[in-house]
Amino acid sequence: WPFQWRGFPEKILGGEGMAKVPTKESIKRSTIADMKNLGTYKPEYNRLISVYAELVEQYGILTQRFIDGEYAFQTPTADGGFKKAPIVATLENLRKDILAYSDRLCLNPKSLETVTAEKESKSKLASVLSALEE
Repeated sequence: WPFQWRGFPEKILGGEGMAKVPTKESIKRSTIADMKNLGTYKPEYNRLISVYAELVEQYGILTQRFIDGEYAFQTPTADGGFKKAPIVATLENLRKDILAYSDRLCLNPKSLETVTAEKESKSKLASVLSALEE
């Protein structure tokens, strides 16, 4: 499985080789948690996060189908040759889209280097008051 999500079971279900693919909602929750840990999350990004989660879910489903199809990466053409299987082209496009969205959401090291994460800062008055409480 190309992505590791908190709480995602790594076991194979049913003994038939079908791995459980994370759902859009679990991917969204995990992405928000990751962004909060990185200091890059804002509620305004939820729509973008939903699209990203949907792409990752689609990628997981199609990857499993590709595996179940015994990695059939070519299909025969009418003239006796071979061309790239449609599922391979779709997976390639999904990978590119996922990378673009992960850049926008600052979920990879390269994009994170260019962003200054916002940290919650207290005003001077709030800092003084909290120091007095201790």
